[in-house]
Amino acid sequence: MLIVRRDDGGGTTGTVLLDATIRRLIDPPLTRTGRLLAAAGIGANAISIAGCILGLAGAVAVGFGHFFVALALLLANRLADGLDGAIARATRVSDRGAFLDITLDFLVYAAVPLGFAAWRPQVNALPAAFLLASFVANGSAFLAFAVMAERHGLVTERQGRKSIYYLAGLAEGFETVVFMAAVCLLPDWFPVLATLFAALCCVSAGGRLLLGWTLLE
Repeated sequence: MLIVRRDDGGGTTGTVLLDATIRRLIDPPLTRTGRLLAAAGIGANAISIAGCILGLAGAVAVGFGHFFVALALLLANRLADGLDGAIARATRVSDRGAFLDITLDFLVYAAVPLGFAAWRPQVNALPAAFLLASFVANGSAFLAFAVMAERHGLVTERQGRKSIYYLAGLAEGFETVVFMAAVCLLPDWFPVLATLFAALCCVSAGGRLLLGWTLLE
């Protein structure tokens, strides 16, 4: 388990962002709920899979233009994403569970822009493609650094206890939830909102690239 901190005594790394502040507010109730679910015999992996199904159903709802349904399903997906980690910490944290969690998260993130592209391909396809490309860039920098961080003994708890090094960026979990809520509430604005959020993700990817280059040898 990586707990993000510099082994050389240099202190924690990354920028203090809104996502980290939100984590400090939501982690206590998530932890309490996770313990209750764990005591009831509900496993973290089951919540991860159920959450993914809800998220993919939300993306399908987007494709059919049912945006309030989509918003409810996507918010339920994000809640499940917080609960699975809380359950794991209350029982047993495993590399298999962490792998499943992050893989299913990326699957849902990719499915939502696809849903908007399917809803109105003439106006949404290009912004959705740009958004997906920015997700790939941001996610690649994030995951590549996590691999190298383990080799270098870098760990952090700035975004809470994670199974991999969570390199800070401008577009993180809270910002993504806000974006998903915004495009579900204002679907006609998807081309503008997606372009703006994609640009933010690209800046975040660039920042992670520079930070990774600075921290690694």
